Amino acid sequence: MMHRPIARAAKLLLLSATLLLLNGFAASADEASDKPKLTARPTTSLDSALTLTSLDEKSAFERSQAAIGRDVGNFVLLDRNAQPVELKKFRGKPLLVNFIYTACFQVCPTTTRNLQKAIVETVSVMGAERFNIVTIGFNQPFDSPQAMKDFATRYGLDLPNWEFLSPAPALVADVTQNFGFSFVATPAGFDHLNQITLVDAEGRIVRQVYGEKFTPKDLAEPLKLLITGSAISPEVSTVKELMERVRILCSVYDPVTGRYRTNYSVYFMIAGFITFLGFLIFMSLNMWKNRRRTPPPAV
Repeated sequence: MMHRPIARAAKLLLLSATLLLLNGFAASADEASDKPKLTARPTTSLDSALTLTSLDEKSAFERSQAAIGRDVGNFVLLDRNAQPVELKKFRGKPLLVNFIYTACFQVCPTTTRNLQKAIVETVSVMGAERFNIVTIGFNQPFDSPQAMKDFATRYGLDLPNWEFLSPAPALVADVTQNFGFSFVATPAGFDHLNQITLVDAEGRIVRQVYGEKFTPKDLAEPLKLLITGSAISPEVSTVKELMERVRILCSVYDPVTGRYRTNYSVYFMIAGFITFLGFLIFMSLNMWKNRRRTPPPAV
């Protein structure tokens, strides 16, 4: 009858582990409340015209995905020479669109340079005249044509089919909403989606690509399909998208450095939970074996 003490011990262990796990999640929730996963707590020192709210990851992704299938509006923006450019100018060719703010010194430059690296082969193989790229500065009036020009020069973004555009302050909300792009102000600048929007030759949004790093499979392959007139799938709710969401959710904002850092406690909790499940399976198998080995009581 050795299985009864083992069963009691397993139950006590299960209860203790459950309490520890719940405490861990509570501690993580407390940390998340102190250091929001995507944004720092807004301050009154920023422009009062900005919407100082936390960026909700789920809602931001829903808005982004909801833009797929939408026609790009015919907005008029200013290029680096302060000349007006209508977005309908880019119809007839596939288009890649991303949003930045020029005062950003980490994520925006990294994302934009990685965009260039991902499609430079497509430019050399297919030709720069086969598609266009547009980078839009959303922090107006600070992302002026001159600021966008300086940004492109500073980071060596010099492909011939790449435009850097500035919308009028009154147009920012409409332009970003049209592309499904979300951003909020923080004490360190802005928190925003790392999003590249793929637009087909008819001016219709066909895919959103997320992240800071892009491979040819992420951008070059669907871009080549668009160039050749082939249809591409929207990739809604793919494993890759979910992994990107996990990557963002496992990051916290560090107000000391003004940067995002990995929230390793989340990974430790996941690893601990997997270990806990493995231990439960082991104990269950051990109890089952002991029960089979114990001879039935004599009648």
